[in-house]
Formats: sequence, structure tokens, C-alpha cells
Amino acid sequence: MPKNPPPKPQLSLITHQSQPQVIFWLSLNLIIATSYSLLALQKAFNSPYIVQDDARQHVFWMQRYIDPQLFPNDTIADYFQTVAPVGYTTLYQLIANLGIEPLTLSKLLPLLLTLITTIYAFALTRQLLPIPIAGFISSLLVNQTLWMRDDLVSATPRAFVYPLLLGFWYYLIRRSLIPSLGAIALQGWFYPQSVLISSGVLILQLGKWQKGKLQLSPERKDYYFCAAGLVVAFLVMLPYAITTSEFEPIITATQAKQMPEFWAGGRASFFTDNFWDFWLNGDRSGLLPRRQSLPILLYAALFLPFLGKIPQHFPLTRQIHPSIILLPQILITSLTLFFTAHLLLFHLHLPSRYTEHTLRLLLPIATGIALTILGHGLFQKTKYLAIGFATILAGILIFYPLLVTDFPKTAYEIGTAPELYQFFTHQPKDSHIASLSREADNLPTFTHRSILVSWEYAIPYHLGYYLPLRQRAIDLIRAQYSPDANEIKTFIQHYNIDFWLIDQSAFTLDYITHSKWIQQFQPIATEASLRIEQGTPLAIPPLISKCSIFQTQRFIVLDAKCLNLP
Repeated sequence: MPKNPPPKPQLSLITHQSQPQVIFWLSLNLIIATSYSLLALQKAFNSPYIVQDDARQHVFWMQRYIDPQLFPNDTIADYFQTVAPVGYTTLYQLIANLGIEPLTLSKLLPLLLTLITTIYAFALTRQLLPIPIAGFISSLLVNQTLWMRDDLVSATPRAFVYPLLLGFWYYLIRRSLIPSLGAIALQGWFYPQSVLISSGVLILQLGKWQKGKLQLSPERKDYYFCAAGLVVAFLVMLPYAITTSEFEPIITATQAKQMPEFWAGGRASFFTDNFWDFWLNGDRSGLLPRRQSLPILLYAALFLPFLGKIPQHFPLTRQIHPSIILLPQILITSLTLFFTAHLLLFHLHLPSRYTEHTLRLLLPIATGIALTILGHGLFQKTKYLAIGFATILAGILIFYPLLVTDFPKTAYEIGTAPELYQFFTHQPKDSHIASLSREADNLPTFTHRSILVSWEYAIPYHLGYYLPLRQRAIDLIRAQYSPDANEIKTFIQHYNIDFWLIDQSAFTLDYITHSKWIQQFQPIATEASLRIEQGTPLAIPPLISKCSIFQTQRFIVLDAKCLNLP
């Protein structure tokens, strides 16, 4: 009699779904996520003068919640307060009322956001493939992906997009109506662009792929769910649509193309003559996240559609929930909004914001599912091959961040002029500082004093804000490099300047020609360079010894009253 064939290997431990297994893998995720966050926290409190790069724009003005007398009549502070989403500002204000300064909160929030993101990534993946290790891999890759960029750590509005998107997708799959509506509302209050993504996904949920055809859902409850979500989306976005701002209008694509600020080297570099860079790799215009900010394992996501075609070799694909259709629906919505944002430039803000955030979540989730299916398929063939695969995979998951430069990426800016900050901190709260120094970027955060202009705050999307700021910068350059003392006096009186901060090297040719900030403003920058090159006597240098009230090896602070004397 023929021997019975050997039994096929049974499902491995990776498919075990007991509660202890779920708790183990989720807990491991949370431990790793916490470790990444603690590395960032260590950097955040490594100096008394340290701030995340983008937080300088979004957080500095919130010091008004602690002391309402700060930044009086400050257009820069008013602008960033006006454009901040209401939920974001309310959160910071509530915490400020408890005595925690906004800058401190901005350093603590990433830990909480990371943990929430981790939980939702794990839970969402288990809804798509009910295997705990798939949730572990996906959630770990989400964390690695997000910590290779400085979005989450910024604690700015875009830091909230990740937990809010994942939360909505999770509740959508479970058809939990109230939590889904709550997630949409929170998206509108923290990162309004994400509401458009969620709305598009809701609409696409009405389509069902049945018998090889795309058909409308026959389920009435799907239409109720979609309608409720769209109503909330409409209501939460309505204030943004009907509210007018003193800083409007939004710049048009035609206007932007004529401004150096939107080209290479500019403050808001967007356009380029390189077709592929513009459409694929541009930080603001491109479709894809930068390759350097994606874990190498994410390419495994490309295998997922093909694994489902051969279930006989990868039987775990049979356990994939039909709601996996959510992933291509999100991708379709993101692509649609990406191209729409290009067509309506810049009325939907930046096109890349509709794809880079979703891809940083979709790719890790798809990768976790694909690797789990692949590993199980190999286990079905031979345990030894599966063990080798698992060993290599574990090594990459654990040690890859060690090979990445600057992981976790925080983009923290460390203030290197503490004496200067202390000097300005002791000046009146309504002090107004003029400076072309890049150190001016840090003054509002570290000194809580107003500045006339600086590179960091020269955001050119709203012309009502930027054109006056641009004129202030031009007037400052003209005055600083003017041979006419009367022009300096007129400038000081017109802008009510109290202090003039100057770099020690400010009156050298290299200083002007190598400053991206100054070179944006032509032809005045070229005129200043020619005066230095030709040795034209300027009005300010002879007054430095007389009007200087503070000096270091790098900086000079001039008393504007002294410069304004007859």
C-alpha cells in the first residue's frame, strides 16, 4: 500500500490570534515607538535654547497665551495665529492654561502622537489581515517611516494627520459611525486637507467590485454612512470656505512663477525645469515622498497585489479581509487630489501634501501584510527557508534605523547665541527688531520679541501677508546698505524700529552674495553688492561704535534711537 503523504505544515505561530499574542506584539510596538520618541526627547531638552524647525513658525506666537502683552501689533504673529487650525490652537491654549508653555508642549506631544499612531496602525492592519505579527511589522514600519521625517516631531498641524487618518480608516472599516464622524471633525480642526482625503474615500466606498464589475453598493446603510460623513466634512470645512482674511488673496501659479521665492534656492522653492523632479521628487510639488526618507523594506508593498493571484502558494491571502479595497481607494483619492491641487495651485495648498502623508501610511501597512503572507508561504514550503527569511527580516527591522543618518530625524534648531537672547529678553515687551541676520529666525521663539522680517517667516502663499513683508525686507536691505543717513532715519521712523541686529560680517561682499535670503530681493541685493564691491561709503558702519549697545564675536546690536539722531 502506498504510504500516506506527509502532512503539510500547519499554520505557524505568526497566525496565532490569542489575546496574549495580540498584547505581546502590540506592547512590543509601543516599547519600540516609545524608544524612538525618547531619543527625540533627549535631543529636545538637551539645551535651554532648542526648538523644532517648523515649530518656530507655528508655536512662537502661542506665548501670547502665557503673556497677552507679547507681540503687540505684530503682523507675523497675527498671520500665523490666523492660519492655524482651530483645534490645534485650542489644544495649545488649554494646556497653556494649565501652566505648560507652548514650546515645552511641542516637545512632549510627539510621544503621545507616536503612541496613538502606533495603536491605530496595529489595529488597522489586524482588521485587514487578522494576524498579530502583520500588525507588528506594519506598525513598526510606520514608526520608522515617520521618524525618518520631521513631520511627527514638529508637533505642528501636520503632525496630527497621521493618527487622525489611521483612526478614521480603522473606524471606517469597522463601520463605527460616531467615531468615524469624530475623526473627520478632528481632521478639520487640526489638518483640514485631510478632510478632503477622507471625503473622497467615503465616496469611493459606495463602489463595490462584484463579479468582475464595478457596481454601486446595494446596501442602503453604506449610503447613510457616506452621507453622514460628508455632512460632517462639509460643516467642519465651511468656516474655512466662508471666512475671509486680511491676509488674502492666495497667490496664483502665474504670480508664483514670476517670483524667485518659488524657484530653486527660494524660501518656498516649488518650480523647477526638471520634469521628473517637479512631478515625482519635489518636496512641495512631487507625487512621491523622498526615497531617502523611506525604509528600504517598503518596496515589499509592491508584491502584495501579486501574492493574491497565487493563493495556492500563499494561502494566507485567503484570510485578507475584503476591506483591503480601502488601500487602493485611499491611493486613488490621494492621486485625484494631488492633480486637482496642481490644477488649482495654490488654493488647495501644496499638491504633495495629498500623497506624501497617505503613502507614508499605506506603504508600511501593505508591506506588513505582504511580508507576513510571504513568510507564511515560505513556512508552508520549508521551515528552514522560513527561519532564514524571518531572521533576515528581523535583522532589517531592528537594525535598519542604526544605518540611517540622523535617526530619529528631529530637525531641532539649537540656539547658539544665548547672550543675545538674554539681552533681548530683558528689553521692553513691545520691542521691535530689524535684522537681515539668519539669527532673526530664532528671536521670536527664544526672546519673545517682535522682528520686522526674517527668512523663516517669509511664507509667500498669502499675498496680503507676504507682499508687505517683502517690501519690509527690501526697505531693510536698502537702508542697511545705504550711503544716506537720512534714508536710515526714514526707515526707522516708518517701521518703528527699536533695535538693529547686525552680523559682524554684514558689510562684506561674501555676506551678501552667499545669503539666499538677501539674494531673493532683486535688484536691491545686486545694488548692495556693487556698493560693497566699489567701496562706496555706507552710513551705518561709522555709527557702529557710537550706537552699539551689545556686541559678541558674531553680532552687534545697535540702538535705533541713536541711529535716528540728527
